[in-house]
Amino acid sequence: MPADPDPMLVARLRAAGCVFAEAEAELLAAATDDDVELEALVVRRVAGEPLEVVLGWAEFAGLRLAVEPGVFVPRHRTELLAAEAAGIAREATRSHGRPAIVVDLCCGAGAIGAVVAATAAQVDLYAADLDPVAVRAARRNLEPRGGRVFEGDLYDALPTGVAGRIDVLAVNAPYVPTDEIALMPPEAREHEAVVALDGGRDGLDVHRRVVASAREWLAPGGSLLIETSEWQSDTAAELMRAGGLEPRSVRADDTDEDDTVVVVGRRPRATDPRG
Repeated sequence: MPADPDPMLVARLRAAGCVFAEAEAELLAAATDDDVELEALVVRRVAGEPLEVVLGWAEFAGLRLAVEPGVFVPRHRTELLAAEAAGIAREATRSHGRPAIVVDLCCGAGAIGAVVAATAAQVDLYAADLDPVAVRAARRNLEPRGGRVFEGDLYDALPTGVAGRIDVLAVNAPYVPTDEIALMPPEAREHEAVVALDGGRDGLDVHRRVVASAREWLAPGGSLLIETSEWQSDTAAELMRAGGLEPRSVRADDTDEDDTVVVVGRRPRATDPRG
């Protein structure tokens, strides 16, 4: 059995406001055998750096993903979006008889793309982000899994050859209203890029931009998936409907993240009744 965490280390973490001090102490102690290095890690954590950044990795849907200072740390609530994207990708691959084309847009560290690559059999995976720090982390996580990662603003970053051919367009765009950034935990607002958090006045500014061009990039029958909150989900669905997509909402029923909603917008096929 592993040894109990050092009580003094646990006490330091708890005093710094770490709710899961025992678990964090175990992870930090397991990260190094060197006492000097351990102390350096603890000092960073006590100063408020996200645990995942201090460790250099984040656990997401059973995967260990590389993260680094400044990158948006993937949240467990986004596992719902990743699972839904992987399921649609699997079905598209079976339907086409070829690898589905999947795009992880606003990819951050590439968490969604990594889950799709790991669980959806054969896919042709692309990812893009505006933040060069995120792009660097995403390349570490996705290139070994066969993905290609690009830097740029939304669709401008993607190869033009995928326009009109994307089967799954998964987007974890920022959706925190600007006025609520100050209410976020210090770990987020002080250590993650504002561009990865700030969704504008109502939190849906980036969603509007994504939806506005989605139909041009999706294949017939392809799906756009966007994570949002319960109170924003109806508006997100209306944006998709206005953009020529058929929306539906997916909610988790087995987690405490009951405010998280994935809004899925499908581009109708030409053979569909209003396609």
